[in-house]
Amino acid sequence: MRIQRYIAKDMRSALAQVREAMGPEAVILSTGTVGDQVEVVAAIDVEIAIAHAAPQGAVSTTPGTSAETLQRAAPRRASSQLSEALVPKAVVAPAAAVAAAPVAAPEHSELANEVKDMRRMLEAQLATLAWNDMSRRSPLQAAMLKELAQLGITQDLASSLASKIPANLNFSAARRFALATIARTVQVTGDRWLETGGRIAFAGPAGAGKTTLLAKLAARWVLRHGPRRVALVSADAVRIGAHEQMHMLGRLLGVTAHAVYDVAELPELLDALSGQQLVLIDTAGASPRDPDLARRLRLLDQSKSRIETSLVIPASIQAGAIEEAMKLFAVARPSSCVITRIDEAVSLGGVLSSLVRHKLPVAYISDGQRVPEDLQPARAHSLVSRAVEIASRNGATADDEVMQRRITGVVHGGR
Repeated sequence: MRIQRYIAKDMRSALAQVREAMGPEAVILSTGTVGDQVEVVAAIDVEIAIAHAAPQGAVSTTPGTSAETLQRAAPRRASSQLSEALVPKAVVAPAAAVAAAPVAAPEHSELANEVKDMRRMLEAQLATLAWNDMSRRSPLQAAMLKELAQLGITQDLASSLASKIPANLNFSAARRFALATIARTVQVTGDRWLETGGRIAFAGPAGAGKTTLLAKLAARWVLRHGPRRVALVSADAVRIGAHEQMHMLGRLLGVTAHAVYDVAELPELLDALSGQQLVLIDTAGASPRDPDLARRLRLLDQSKSRIETSLVIPASIQAGAIEEAMKLFAVARPSSCVITRIDEAVSLGGVLSSLVRHKLPVAYISDGQRVPEDLQPARAHSLVSRAVEIASRNGATADDEVMQRRITGVVHGGR
């Protein structure tokens, strides 16, 4: 067993040193303080490290191989395999060599499962130590991390916010500081579409509410400016009845409605609609696995000089799905976004985190199905206040176990 002593400014830094130097198999033997610094003594069992680092079946016994021979070879294998685990591999073994490798024995599989179980226990131990150390050393920062977790703010953004809070503030002032910082970071566009017009193509995942959003904007324009100089376009040839729905909406509002069967046809249609001040374009809802999505998004990007693309994000989906949509539709380089289905959301933390991370301005928020009532120009402070209201209404909580997982980035239940 190899024992090592680590000294750092706080427990989190010390545990990071342990993980980097000794890996997840390390066992914490003791913790203490040395002046203003934290001391951690950790150990690692070389045999466990070998079992974890070596590929299954890499070590096998052949007839005539004695236990004594294997015992003598163990230190050499440990040195070689640990070096291979720490140094990035530049050469891939030939396929023939891989095919020739012996099949793992049942006892090796059992040992690997035991190592995985031990790894999970060690991760839980490290997480508990890190969180308890932060709660003791920086109680205000720990309290703010828990508060932001209850809002659904992602751990990276929450840690960044908590680190910026002045140490002389009480909890109420620190909470206001963090929320105000989020509000200052979220960008908004104002009500410019309904004031000056434009050519806007709405893109987003299926079911985001693009068609309903378009109807609300068109109705607002008609109420404010009349039915002239506005046109509706359906570029959705995927959803059944999409073109007919757009023509029906045009008849109800008394405005012109058009349909194209592919995004590639939009430039020609826009030439014919050059006299219109506001052109609203509804595109097909897309799945991340849609093979034609990338092509359609590239066409929207190529038309950027003539069309503004706005990403429609439903607040009712999970934070991971919101982040995935932001990355997926980045191909079209949207200049703004609209947040829909806020009335169905259980948390707005994922939305706020993605808006801050991607620096994408918000144009409008939609919180219902009524046309045109349930639509408001986005206001950053109102969006943050709504996030607090939703979390309070749903009784969102973050106990110590949740915070331990968040602070170390550990997700239990397998890897």
